[in-house]
Amino acid sequence: MNAAVSPIDASQHELDRLAQLSEEVIRRARAAGASQAEVAASVDSGLSVNVRMGEVETVEHTRDRGFGLTVYFGKRKGSASTADLHPESIQATLEQACAIARYTEEDPASGLADPERMATEFPDLDLWHPWELDTEAAIELGLQIEAAGRSHAGITNSEGASVQCGQGVSVYANSHGFVGRERGSRHSLSLSLIAGEGQGMQRDYWYDSVRDVADFMSPQALGDKAAERTLARLGGRSLSTRQAPVLFAPEVARSLIGHLISAVSGGALYRRASFLLDRVGTQVLPEWMSLVERPRLLRGPASTAFDAEGVATRDNPLVEGGRLQRYLLSSYSARKLGLESTGNAGGVHNLIVEGAHGDFNSMLQQLGTGLLVTELIGQGVSVVTGDYSRGAAGFWVENGVIAYPVEGITIASSLQEMFPGIRAVGTDVDPRASIRTGSILIDRMTIAGE
Repeated sequence: MNAAVSPIDASQHELDRLAQLSEEVIRRARAAGASQAEVAASVDSGLSVNVRMGEVETVEHTRDRGFGLTVYFGKRKGSASTADLHPESIQATLEQACAIARYTEEDPASGLADPERMATEFPDLDLWHPWELDTEAAIELGLQIEAAGRSHAGITNSEGASVQCGQGVSVYANSHGFVGRERGSRHSLSLSLIAGEGQGMQRDYWYDSVRDVADFMSPQALGDKAAERTLARLGGRSLSTRQAPVLFAPEVARSLIGHLISAVSGGALYRRASFLLDRVGTQVLPEWMSLVERPRLLRGPASTAFDAEGVATRDNPLVEGGRLQRYLLSSYSARKLGLESTGNAGGVHNLIVEGAHGDFNSMLQQLGTGLLVTELIGQGVSVVTGDYSRGAAGFWVENGVIAYPVEGITIASSLQEMFPGIRAVGTDVDPRASIRTGSILIDRMTIAGE
């Protein structure tokens, strides 16, 4: 049998099996007295290989199954799950969910998403690119990546290279008659290296993550990138406490957008635990900056035709011209707020930052003299108050040119000042995550060092 065809055939068969199982369990839940029911079922498989210093450290084959059932008896909700798809386990899961629902308190906001919001179109988003990688080939690829990194003068040790391939199929179904099928692949390569000796040792890494292996950077390029980042950190020093502009490199800039997402997500809002409470229609970012959700982006990291409740997704601005257009709501959080679902049960689906000002070198020029952040440490951010304080490492930049590496510092401000204080966004977009942004330049932050 053609190896390139068999995974496709197997995936379609698996989707059929999960869909039939889901529909049958929903029928049984209704027969048991549930007024509504929903099922999420999945099967994932993969291979993970780690090598270090030219030797194999671990080889792991995975095949995981998941089955989750939620039933509603009026406004009473019960959920149960299992990792076993055998009939006895499914029946026990059904009985547990029904028992829980019968004894929980009523919640007026509970229930399935509205039936008219269910997706009816299921375009091919080009997410399925299984990688038929055997163990020997994965080991060889890992060794190539590590050898490329270790070949650089000054690299003294390795924390290892990793090669991972994975694919999975999933079905979401509910008692509205909705059955949504999805299949996707995700593959990654990574390398972590050490440079220097003794107290002067530094470590850094790089990774690549794709849907289709044809989109990977080469093993040599990944090894070179990891080595260059590690060597660049040698001789790191602290800074005296000061205020200065701060440029967040793309791989850390997305965390800033992530804080905004957290602050406008339904759970934080109905708990009144967000500094952006009641801010729809107001200015939260500079006028030239917009954030647009594109859930149907081909090969996108978070592309989907429907959210975790079956609600249809669509291109939808979150921030337009700097003004917050909406919140990110599931049907539950929407009901708690007296609003409608935005198709964001399960999170945001490919958020694109628009309004870029130039490439990375252009961003350094706009920074002028200030701090380039390439690593963030700790979790000192509150979306309740907007307070921002995190450990950081990176480079001090003078007149648009990187001067020397910096470590052992803290950067601090508030999100209320940082978001309007964004001076520019770069075209150097990091495509590996569901938040797609280039580097972000903040006008001024406090840098605490020596």
